[in-house]
Amino acid sequence: MAENESLVAQVVAAVLARLNDQSTQAAGGGEKLLIPVGVSARHVHLSPEDVAELFGPGYNLTPKKPLQPGQYAAEETVTLVGPKGTLTKVRVLGPPRGHTQVEVSVTDCFTLGIPPVVRASGHIAGTPGITIVGPKGARFLREGVIVALRHIHITPSEAAAWGLKDGDMVEVAVPAGDRALTFGQVLVRVSAASQLELHIDTDEANAAGLKSGDYVELKRGGERRGA
Repeated sequence: MAENESLVAQVVAAVLARLNDQSTQAAGGGEKLLIPVGVSARHVHLSPEDVAELFGPGYNLTPKKPLQPGQYAAEETVTLVGPKGTLTKVRVLGPPRGHTQVEVSVTDCFTLGIPPVVRASGHIAGTPGITIVGPKGARFLREGVIVALRHIHITPSEAAAWGLKDGDMVEVAVPAGDRALTFGQVLVRVSAASQLELHIDTDEANAAGLKSGDYVELKRGGERRGA
């Protein structure tokens, strides 16, 4: 009986230790920080005024799929019209923002006939313009089209555990597969309203053979501090 109780105690201790190791690694205290990937296809963030312009006065976006906490992909889509081409069925993301912003890939820029400008979200000064067409109207933007700088959404506790700060630039590795590579110039975005995730566009995902739900690894020692 004593031997059985001792064996049970050893098994329980081993299981608890394993669970603790997994929890520590998930919180950023293990040897690796594995980050889930979210592949971001072309999309549009609209201001309340532009929602009304494109879909009609008093119109409310219809949530389709949850994204980061408090954000969602809407049922609504629009058409982007550039100097050389158009992109149809471009998803609108909600809720509405203070300024309208269009996020596309470099390949999309070639299709539209506009220069690809890589920027962090919200930094739209001096970026190309575009015409957005909805079911009830159209809106010409003088600026606001970006190729989004790849970035990591991370909570303050996770960032603190790994010594990261908002605005840092880091490297992440795709360690396996036929297209294993390292992404540099990855912006760290720290917010309590975040879920740990690396956001890359479709060009970047295709280059690395990644899809949403895959994992990449934070590389240590390559951080550059933000301002």
